[in-house]
Amino acid sequence: MCNDYRLEVDIASIAEDFDDLKIKIEMPEGAPNVPAREDVRITDMGPIVKASDGSAMGELVNRRWIWPGQGGKPVYNVRSEGRDLGSQRCLVLCDGFYEFTDPTDKTQKRLDKWLFTMKDHRWFCMAGIWRDAHVGEAFSLLTMDAGPDIAPYHHRQIIPLPRDQWAAWLDPRVPAADVLKWLPEGSLEVTQVYGKPPAQGALAL
Repeated sequence: MCNDYRLEVDIASIAEDFDDLKIKIEMPEGAPNVPAREDVRITDMGPIVKASDGSAMGELVNRRWIWPGQGGKPVYNVRSEGRDLGSQRCLVLCDGFYEFTDPTDKTQKRLDKWLFTMKDHRWFCMAGIWRDAHVGEAFSLLTMDAGPDIAPYHHRQIIPLPRDQWAAWLDPRVPAADVLKWLPEGSLEVTQVYGKPPAQGALAL
């Protein structure tokens, strides 16, 4: 499950890309103050685009990653399967996300860390939902069974969306199942950030 992602692309460049895609974005709270960060972790603030007033228009705002669930347990990932996802959708902006695996080097105390980026794109959006909790509005990342690029590293994955599906995800009239799908194999590129490289084929299922 994803508890760490990266965003180093500036908001001005992101806004320009939305314009190029003819997706209308408003900033009702002003341009979010978003420093470049190698690690955005749970409880951090992060920029999202949330659907505006039931339309396919989006609002670019800064929100907290996680809301408190039952017993105060943090909700930072939400399974997409079997849920009504017709409202409170959002796009979570990133240029990469991380997965962790048991260390190849058994003397290593930290998990091996892997960065996933989208091929031929400087940044992309992950599918999310937001809620108005007692801590204020907050977001969580949706997950599904792992597709071919992520399955060697984890059995679940967050849901990166191709650019031609961003507007559809913001539109509550579009069924979630029509949008939340695996990317074609080879769409995600992976780089080891920490740990000893495994022997060739060691991560293959």
